[in-house]
Amino acid sequence: MKPLLDRYFKLTENQTTVRQELLGGATTFMTMAYIVVVNPQILAQTGMPPEGVVFATCISAAVATLVMGLYANYPVALAPGMSLNAYFTYSVCIGMHIPWRTALGVVFLSGVLFVLLTITRVREQIVDGIPDCLKHSTAAGIGLFIAFVGMRNAKLVVANPATFVSIGNFSDPAVQAACFGIVLTLVLMARRINGAILLGILGTTLFGIVRGIASWPSGLVAMPQPSSTLLQLDFRGAMHLGLLEIIFAFLFVDLFDNVGTLVGVCEQAGFIKNGKIPRVGRVLLADGVGTMFGALTGTSTVTSYIESAAGIAAGARTGLSNVFVAALFLVALLFSPLATAIPGFATAPALILVGALMTQSIAHVKWADFTEAFPAFMTMLATPLTFSIATGLSLGVIAFSIVKLAAGKYREVSIVLWILTGLFLLRYIFLAVE
Repeated sequence: MKPLLDRYFKLTENQTTVRQELLGGATTFMTMAYIVVVNPQILAQTGMPPEGVVFATCISAAVATLVMGLYANYPVALAPGMSLNAYFTYSVCIGMHIPWRTALGVVFLSGVLFVLLTITRVREQIVDGIPDCLKHSTAAGIGLFIAFVGMRNAKLVVANPATFVSIGNFSDPAVQAACFGIVLTLVLMARRINGAILLGILGTTLFGIVRGIASWPSGLVAMPQPSSTLLQLDFRGAMHLGLLEIIFAFLFVDLFDNVGTLVGVCEQAGFIKNGKIPRVGRVLLADGVGTMFGALTGTSTVTSYIESAAGIAAGARTGLSNVFVAALFLVALLFSPLATAIPGFATAPALILVGALMTQSIAHVKWADFTEAFPAFMTMLATPLTFSIATGLSLGVIAFSIVKLAAGKYREVSIVLWILTGLFLLRYIFLAVE
């Protein structure tokens, strides 16, 4: 069995083992297990049955993650995206009064477009066309982004009307538990203990239970109920001419959010070779398939997860870790109370420390060259501040084209980048008019 796994996933070539991949997969799942609870909570506001969305969330995440692992051999997990489920719920269904069944049809059509763009290699050319300085800064920007998310989940930073954000209240038991988790995980990582991040999550959860701010799982088994959302999408309504704008919005946000995530995570793991991601066409096909499958089962757009960086930091290097993640999502179908018992403050330390690891990629940016430094800075700054990987990358692309043109280095801007710059500018102008 082991030689077969070694040959298929190239474990020896990637300097990893089955145990290391299992550990990485478990860590990735633990950091993104919240989606099993949060996605149904958000989509339920559209009128969708929560029990059906739980099934759709787990099964679509398992299928898309498995496609990525088996077909592309990368340790990048996928699940319904947080920003996209919010757009689905608040902008499309509630804001535009579009029935959720019609909205699912729109998501399916956007998934079809994802696949077509992948087959025609348009998405591959976009990924390959991103300059190195933006690849490095995207990884760093995502690092700052997930560290900020971790600090927010830990309540170490809180909203403030005067300064936007400020430091949290250290008398809050959740903040204390998160600080304990940071110290515990930091010590384990510094001591090079195998599975430091996963042990930190488990240790912080146990600490929270002892303190009375977390609970043991309410049960063990919860039977899936797929029928309420399975194959409930409305194709006829989705084909309405007025919905083309929404299809484009889903397509645009997921395209560049996913590209930014892939570039950042692959940069952190060292997968990028000669400025390109090997097998990128296979990588990009996974989210298209996942989105189509997710819409059929009853959830919003499926995309790559930045939490995969935690699994990579724990040692994941091949698609075998994705097989373990997919298996855990399938297990979560039956044992969702176990998956959802992990509190946010327990995974927060992992996100903060992994974010710190990802920022090391900025060392590769040519900071002495202003035409490289400013676009990198813009990408790195905008990603956490706008809470969007897609926005950070798009502003970086615009800045890159403008500063290269101003410096007379316009030949360093590829045709793909000029097209993207034009599309991004039109997008922001259009949004400004709205």
